[in-house]
Amino acid sequence: MQMPIVTVTLNPALDVAVAVDQVVAGPKLRTGAPLTEPGGGGINVARAVRLLGGQAQALAPLGGSTGARLAELLAAEGTGLQPLPGTGETRQSLTATDAEGLQYRFVLPGPVPAPAADLIAAIVAAVPPAALVVLSGSQPPGLETDFPLLLAAALPATARLIVDTSGPALDLLARGQGTALDTLRMNRAEAEAAAGRPLPTLAEFRDFCAGLVGQGAARVVIAAWGREGNVLSDGRRAWHCIPPEDVPVVSRVGAGDSYTAGHVLALARGADLPEALRQGTAAASAAVMTPGTQLCRRADVDHIAPRCRVVEL
Repeated sequence: MQMPIVTVTLNPALDVAVAVDQVVAGPKLRTGAPLTEPGGGGINVARAVRLLGGQAQALAPLGGSTGARLAELLAAEGTGLQPLPGTGETRQSLTATDAEGLQYRFVLPGPVPAPAADLIAAIVAAVPPAALVVLSGSQPPGLETDFPLLLAAALPATARLIVDTSGPALDLLARGQGTALDTLRMNRAEAEAAAGRPLPTLAEFRDFCAGLVGQGAARVVIAAWGREGNVLSDGRRAWHCIPPEDVPVVSRVGAGDSYTAGHVLALARGADLPEALRQGTAAASAAVMTPGTQLCRRADVDHIAPRCRVVEL
């Protein structure tokens, strides 16, 4: 039995990944055949949940021919999609990987969003009782910075909101507002930016996460610590999940969304926080094994998860 999972993507994208010998200025750069996939934080979380054997409903505004193509790809792979209000052409993003494995990521801005009130009304109408709601990805230019707080206030009390965003919206959340956020997730660079200083030790990373909980940023804070895994704190206890060292890194794109998918699916199936941390870490590790913008594979996650070590800090 699985709790309902609903993902929200405010700035979806059509992801295009190509291979190229070298990225240099001047000459035309001939690439290999492009790999085109649906993209955007919440959409990728929903896709990864499906890849892991779960179910999730994706909500996103789509527009123009790019949006139509994105919807076609989602339908073809079996990921459920419900459109949100929106206007303008859905954006594209490009990831180019050179012969040395270096990646160059070009992310276009999204269209002008629909009014926040219209988006929130549509999201709330689509959320079933006691759902896990994942708001993931960047916000389009022009949307209110406090959109996650507005959404948290509008959702029913039985819903749990998990947020993985960036930019000014994350800066605002990290300052702590005493909100109804269940979980706030960020990567290491975002954590150090929010802290205003490097966080080189595990103890400092743990204390940072616990401090955000204490400030009211969320009930649970998760921060990725790069190859060293992920740290989670609920303010009273904290855990560090360490992935196996022998995971080959092909592409880091999609690791964060895969983490969120593994974590939220574990929660939806009744797991406690340490086990959700393990499953999320295994999914992130599995994602780096896949090329381009591809997400985690279930067989890889099943193989990696037992070898992910969870330590209470």
